Amino acid sequence: MEFLFVIDPIERLIPNHDTSLALMEAAQGQGYRVWCCTVADLFVAQGGCGCWACPVRLQSEPPFYELGAQQRLRLEQMAVVFMRKDPPVDRAYLFATYLLDRVDPRQTLVVNSPEGLRRANEKMYALNFARYLPEVIVTSQAKEVFTFLEQHPQAVLKPLDGKGGEGIFLLSAQDKNLKALIEVSTQFETIPVMVQRYLPEARLGDKRIIVLAGEPLGGVLRVPQADDVRGNLRVGGRAVATEVTDYERELCAALAPQLVADGLYFVGLDVIGTYLTEVNVTSPTGIQEIDTLNGTHLAQTVITWAAAQRLG
Repeated sequence: MEFLFVIDPIERLIPNHDTSLALMEAAQGQGYRVWCCTVADLFVAQGGCGCWACPVRLQSEPPFYELGAQQRLRLEQMAVVFMRKDPPVDRAYLFATYLLDRVDPRQTLVVNSPEGLRRANEKMYALNFARYLPEVIVTSQAKEVFTFLEQHPQAVLKPLDGKGGEGIFLLSAQDKNLKALIEVSTQFETIPVMVQRYLPEARLGDKRIIVLAGEPLGGVLRVPQADDVRGNLRVGGRAVATEVTDYERELCAALAPQLVADGLYFVGLDVIGTYLTEVNVTSPTGIQEIDTLNGTHLAQTVITWAAAQRLG
């Protein structure tokens, strides 16, 4: 059985952090052949999707990977394709999902579904589950943000295409930089952003829950530094062991039918207190931190599940 990972250039990935590497290593450990490519390596010919990919072997000593010669492949040769290109979801990303639409689902499982990836902007998709969200607006208009801040003295502004905490600001009605922050974030009221009521519980941590086919596998608490509102690990948040609560399991169960129907099999839910804040679908991370803190092997679980979909 062969697995393909569509990723950013592998040399940019971070050992002991990137979930893509954990999944590749788990597939390798289960005896499967592992390949990798970038979105630029995908193509369509004779109506089917193919790629120029390299066989890859993960190893413990530097460098952490060894690549074989690049080869021209049809994606139907693969049992499973993991689409794990990091945001932003730009034109290149969007076009890649159209190319992946040409993969025959009877031959190859694509995780996550190309159609699901197009449907599920990681900020906007959460609006499908509004009952679990804090108060939120999406707008490009400064006056809408000002009105929101009249009702909620503090709010968090998020770009709709950001990742890893990039471009996130804590807004306050008293901040003399408020107008400038809105101008920069909305590119002078031409690009919509998301504004959520600030949750004080965020100081205790933002929980990332890894969900597979609607079932929670585990979670990690990402605690922000004292001088930062963001808990994202890429910007200095601290990973702390945690458990998935009964309430969070109920939350996952409520979301599961929609996630599975949209082909969003491997996702990361972000939860602060009792509120859902984001649904991460492009390249959700957190598995390595969860495994390190809890002694689990979540990547093995994911690969076993993916292989079973093809064997079944």
